[in-house]
Amino acid sequence: MLSLFRCINRSAFFWLAMMVLFVSMESIALYFQYQLDYGPCVLCVHIRAWVLALLMTSILGFFLRTSHIGLVISNFTALAFSVGMLERAYTTLGIERGFVDGSCTLNSGFPSWLALDKWMPTLFEPWEACGYTPELLFGITMAEGLITISAGLSLAMLVMLISSIKKA
Repeated sequence: MLSLFRCINRSAFFWLAMMVLFVSMESIALYFQYQLDYGPCVLCVHIRAWVLALLMTSILGFFLRTSHIGLVISNFTALAFSVGMLERAYTTLGIERGFVDGSCTLNSGFPSWLALDKWMPTLFEPWEACGYTPELLFGITMAEGLITISAGLSLAMLVMLISSIKKA
C-alpha cells in the first residue's frame, strides 16, 4: 500500500492538484471577501497565511519530487503547515460554536519580520472580529469546511511523509 502512495507522491499530478486546491481556497476566500462582503477575521487571515505557505510548499514539492530528500522535506513541511492550519481552523470552529473560549482583535498578530498584513493587505488584513463564518454550501459553514479540509490534508501529508521515508 505504501508503494501506491509513494507513486502518487512522486507524480507531478499530485503536486499540481495540491497547487490547484490552495489557489482555489485563496480564490474562494477572496470571492467571499470582495464579492459577498464577508470580511476576514484574524483567524481567517492566519488560515490564509497557512494556505499560502502550503501553496509554496507544493511548488517546492513539484520541483523536488524526484529527489528522495527533497520529497521528505516537502512532505514534512506540508505536514507541519497542514497541522498549523488545522489548529487555526479548530480555533475558528471552536469560537463559532462556543467550545473554545475566546475572541480576537483586529491586530493580525504577524511578527514584524513577516508583516503579511502590511505587505499584502488585500489578502491578509483582518476586517472583522472572530465569531461567525459564512455558509458555503448545503448548510456547511466556512469553519466546518476548513477543519475538514485541514484534517484531511494533515492525514494525507502524514501518509505521504511515511511513504517517502520508507524504502521500497
